[in-house]
Amino acid sequence: MIHLNIGSNLNSNFGNKFDNISIAIKLLIENKFNVKRISNFYETPSYPNKNLPNFLNVGIFGTFRKEARELRNIISLIEKKIGRVKTKKNNPRVCDIDIIDFNGENIDMNNLTIPHKRCHQRNFVLFPISQIDPCWEHPILKKNVNVLIGQLDLKSRIEITRLNKNVNIKT
Repeated sequence: MIHLNIGSNLNSNFGNKFDNISIAIKLLIENKFNVKRISNFYETPSYPNKNLPNFLNVGIFGTFRKEARELRNIISLIEKKIGRVKTKKNNPRVCDIDIIDFNGENIDMNNLTIPHKRCHQRNFVLFPISQIDPCWEHPILKKNVNVLIGQLDLKSRIEITRLNKNVNIKT
């Protein structure tokens, strides 16, 4: 299975943060990413500057018949289409899509590292995965997602809110 994490903390020409994430998933589906499950929305403070708008994130998992590099290219096009402009690290953005795990592969090449380098330290990645795939194990660390959540510091475990809101994919 392939795990992706999609985040947004700015409105775009397409609408609000919820809309940006929903549109990103719709565009992934149109590009032959076969979605199996989608988490609820999760909200976290912006990092490291908590004065910036809060982030919304969802986790999705599914299948894709091509290589990880092809998926990365599609993701870049989707981010640009929604309006992402690459700026300084941790700046607000309309759409950020990360490949967390690609069928358990260990990939390290130009601009593509899988599993994502810091996924095991990020509450906004781990909590959605725990919701949709509680048996997931980090491909390198060989630790279950719930063990990884337990290793987060208390602040990371309490600074995340699962919203009672689901992705709306308009077809």
